[in-house]
Amino acid sequence: MAHPTQLGFQDAISPVLEELLYFHDHALMVVFLIGTFVLYIITTLITTKLTDKFILDSQELEIIWTVLPAITLILITLPSLRILYLVEETNDPFLTIKATGHQWYWSYEYADYEDLNFDAYMIPTQDLGPGEFRLLEADNRMVVPVESSIRMLISADDVLHSWTVPSLGLKMDAAPGRLNQMVFSVSHPGIFFGQCSEICGANHSFMPIVIEAIPLEHFEHWSSQC
Repeated sequence: MAHPTQLGFQDAISPVLEELLYFHDHALMVVFLIGTFVLYIITTLITTKLTDKFILDSQELEIIWTVLPAITLILITLPSLRILYLVEETNDPFLTIKATGHQWYWSYEYADYEDLNFDAYMIPTQDLGPGEFRLLEADNRMVVPVESSIRMLISADDVLHSWTVPSLGLKMDAAPGRLNQMVFSVSHPGIFFGQCSEICGANHSFMPIVIEAIPLEHFEHWSSQC
């Protein structure tokens, strides 16, 4: 989870977020090189008093400064399209969970199980235990198995919400009367926190999302006990 004075992203817990972070670093390096090159040209034009008459009207130079930006855009576009298809990949999910946003809590329904559904409310500050986080803990966690394809169906019951877990690279709007979906997998066990990221009313800040990722055999035991 995020911590004070953090400047970068949270550690990637899902393969898709890892790809997104790699693409971010790739695009940032391209932008940095372009900025450095442009700054060098501007500095050179300002500081020198010499003029090359062959540069003032050069077909070769015009071709270069047309082709180079096109190549740069291709270098950025191709990895971006690949990640876009990875994010939308929905082949044969192991588990389907429906999350519905309410004012101001989340309800979860495991579509592959009968009568496995619950509501998740924020734990008030005065009820927090040792080591628990204020405004981030929920009384019921969404439990998922690790290294399994999980399909999330996102909707809302009243107003717009947004189901967001930064460490998994997940963000999907929850709109009344509309069912949005996304797929993710968790790389290793742990507890991951998120919040509603769409302003949805007075208690918008009090809609935490808590995902607990556990091994598959533990998940099967948990689901049989619910």
